[in-house]
Amino acid sequence: MGIDYGKIGLKVGLEVHQQLDTAEKLFCGCRPALFKEEPEITFLRQLRPTQSELGQIDPAAYFEFQKGVKILYEANQLTSCLVEMDEDPPHNLNVEAVETALTVALMINARPSDEIHVMRKTVIDGSNTTGFQRTCVIALNGEIEVEGKSVPIQHIALEEDAARKMGEEKDGRVIRYRIDRLGIPLIEVTTAPVLYSPEEAEKTALAIGRILRATGKVRRGLGTIRQDLNVSVPNGALIEIKGVQELELLSTVVEYEVQRQLNLIKVREELKRRGVSEDTLQNDFIDVTKIFENTGCKMIRNALEEKKLVLAVKLPRFGGLLKTELMPGIRLGTEMADRARFWGRVVGLFHTDEMPAYGVSGEEVDELIKLMKADKQDAVVFVAGTMENATDALWAVTERAREALRGVPEETRAANPDGTTRYMRPRPGAARMYPETDVPPIQIAEEYLSRLRARLPELPGQRMERLMKTLGLNQKLAKQVLDSEYAALFETVVGETRVSPTVVAAVLTETFKGLKREGVELENVNDLQIRELFRLIEAGQTVKEAVPDVVSWLAKHEGASVKEALESLGLGMLSEADLVKIIEELIRENRDLVRKSGQGVFGVLMGLAMKRVRGRASAESVAHVLKDKL
Repeated sequence: MGIDYGKIGLKVGLEVHQQLDTAEKLFCGCRPALFKEEPEITFLRQLRPTQSELGQIDPAAYFEFQKGVKILYEANQLTSCLVEMDEDPPHNLNVEAVETALTVALMINARPSDEIHVMRKTVIDGSNTTGFQRTCVIALNGEIEVEGKSVPIQHIALEEDAARKMGEEKDGRVIRYRIDRLGIPLIEVTTAPVLYSPEEAEKTALAIGRILRATGKVRRGLGTIRQDLNVSVPNGALIEIKGVQELELLSTVVEYEVQRQLNLIKVREELKRRGVSEDTLQNDFIDVTKIFENTGCKMIRNALEEKKLVLAVKLPRFGGLLKTELMPGIRLGTEMADRARFWGRVVGLFHTDEMPAYGVSGEEVDELIKLMKADKQDAVVFVAGTMENATDALWAVTERAREALRGVPEETRAANPDGTTRYMRPRPGAARMYPETDVPPIQIAEEYLSRLRARLPELPGQRMERLMKTLGLNQKLAKQVLDSEYAALFETVVGETRVSPTVVAAVLTETFKGLKREGVELENVNDLQIRELFRLIEAGQTVKEAVPDVVSWLAKHEGASVKEALESLGLGMLSEADLVKIIEELIRENRDLVRKSGQGVFGVLMGLAMKRVRGRASAESVAHVLKDKL
């Protein structure tokens, strides 16, 4: 039986972040593009939290600072400058980005700000060289309709995207970030927490995405759109989940978070029943290294070879609870391990609920339990590392155990590709925002807004109707175009070629979706190449059946032309005589089948013929010749 989300009181708020397709970055004239080559410039920084105007330090910023890491930034001269390196002050706000954000605001009936003021939001995880992210409110109090329900939009904001994480050193002390993405304009659309089911959250994100794409000014590709969620249930906590990149994953993320919170509430009730209190949990960390001197556990053995030690802590009356599954593949012990990794920079941890395992023997477990003066009701957690790291890791474990007594801890979590989540950092407080003094405010005149209102893009409903009535798409294809990141490109191709809109729509949605599933890196194929492909189809120099092969080849040969792809793949068009020859040969090879089946053999031979011509003739031409010869 499924969960009755209305009955349990689920509330979800949504934040949709979408990169804008502008000519320049938000606060400088650099190209908003990513580079794959080796960096031309690197520099090392360590970021520290600052106090707010009231003397407060944001807990999320303090958390990142406590990890004691340094940041190695990578850059090249085409995609970043001294602004991204925090060596020059920011330039004025990008007017093109502001106009796009205002257009979105007017499309959802939000009230634009009289003046746009840039603020600084403290972020010291390394994703910004300055230690903060610049953001500004564009408009407030809009609304969108989702299947007959009015969903309030609290605000529309414009902010700079963050640098992208490239990796970290083995000990986690140095993290590498590339600053090419830093400063790309990002629009943020935030709903009120009035979404009461996973499906409603996903449908709302889809509706917001349609409005953003209707502007024709958004970027596409992996990482260009990200959804953050605020999820809460009564007796649980408000949890912020960051970075859901796939729209189809959004409802799964909500479902799993609800499961997690409900299971954590059950754990709390069980601990209460067992009589566990915060006083029961002590930070008594015991050196148990001697037990594992001859261990078969590779992780512990490697640590001991590096002169590290094994520390353990007893969690009284937690026995059996650390293996409680909170959501698929994630247990209470997993959450403790996440905390241990963040705070203690250890590879992982072990606990008796899952022992013997990982090469740890039953005898070693018995010795451990005896040394820790534990019994079957207790759980023992142990970790290998330096004294400092192991101590920090176990401190994080006991703190997470205390939080289990309270139920669901408020925190920020990161989305995993399977819809589960992992601990990211504490929830930020109000102390993280303060004014940006280097960027002057922008006044928004009513006359300017009137001009924008006069040329607003079509709303999704209007566009759907036009796609069906004017361009002749069926309802399914029209909806697919509306929801596709290639929606703007579809309009361009239909406007500049005579290729059937149905063919264009099917290629850009169904064919491209199939290629993506097969692992083809479509982000390597640009609009100019796709437009060239359709022009060649129009000119009869290739056919729609060749599209999968051509696009796959282009994805592996960045910057090449469609003509080069056709030449390399041997996909030059067949003459009518060559096509007739191939069909006649095919019929001879299958003479017995033709005699037995007569005209009924057409479907079988058609499939064989299309494989043989491999994109060098249209399906219509093949069908015409085959019918004639049969």
